[in-house]
Amino acid sequence: MMPAPLLSTRNLVKRFGGLVATGNVSLDFPAGETHALIGPNGAGKTTLISQLQGEMKPTSGTIIFNGRDITSEPPHRRARLGLARSFQITSVIADFTALENVRLAVQARSGSSMRLFGSAARSTSLNAPAREALERVGLEARAGVRADVLSHGERHGEFELTPLAMQPSLLLLDEPMAGMGKQDGARMTRLLGEIKKDYTIILVEHDLGAVFALADRMTVLVQGRVIATGLPDDIRNNPDVKAAYLGH
Repeated sequence: MMPAPLLSTRNLVKRFGGLVATGNVSLDFPAGETHALIGPNGAGKTTLISQLQGEMKPTSGTIIFNGRDITSEPPHRRARLGLARSFQITSVIADFTALENVRLAVQARSGSSMRLFGSAARSTSLNAPAREALERVGLEARAGVRADVLSHGERHGEFELTPLAMQPSLLLLDEPMAGMGKQDGARMTRLLGEIKKDYTIILVEHDLGAVFALADRMTVLVQGRVIATGLPDDIRNNPDVKAAYLGH
């Protein structure tokens, strides 16, 4: 029996003039599941993620998170409710250390004033979860390193997972392996495999090897519409999916 959904969309539509970027998308994302959204370029994956996060307002339809209608809620309120997106942290402040950047996420989640940098630096309630998040993704030794000194793999890999400092109920990951080589991608896949045990994740990723290794369920989008949802083996063997995406 499938768990109750933590997040649901009902008839979600996003239009840009005559272009339908999201066409009547109705999906359920159960708690504890890693659910991958895949499809060709322009399929509407990031547009859907942006609507879930609140950056983009749907033309019509409903988004329910943890039993609450959040369709009209702004991103910062969704973050405080426990919905976090990876790029919220990867737009880092170069002059800040890794710890300081992650601490900003904790401040945003808790509603603490962003002006109190002095007191924030001494705050255990802000520093403890920030350090825990860095440790969880293997960056604890880099806590005092300025963000602009972090390597490409660190800044665009492990650092993408530091929204864990926000203690989210659901983590939206939009192409966390973009631009990575084979070695960095394999390391990121292993890390996500560990993290998925403790979090509900919605994953957009073009690396299909990583997707099939990580996903509990998958949804395929083509031209903004859902053409299939199911277990990885079901998706792999679906003739419509093969014709529209995997077969290419």
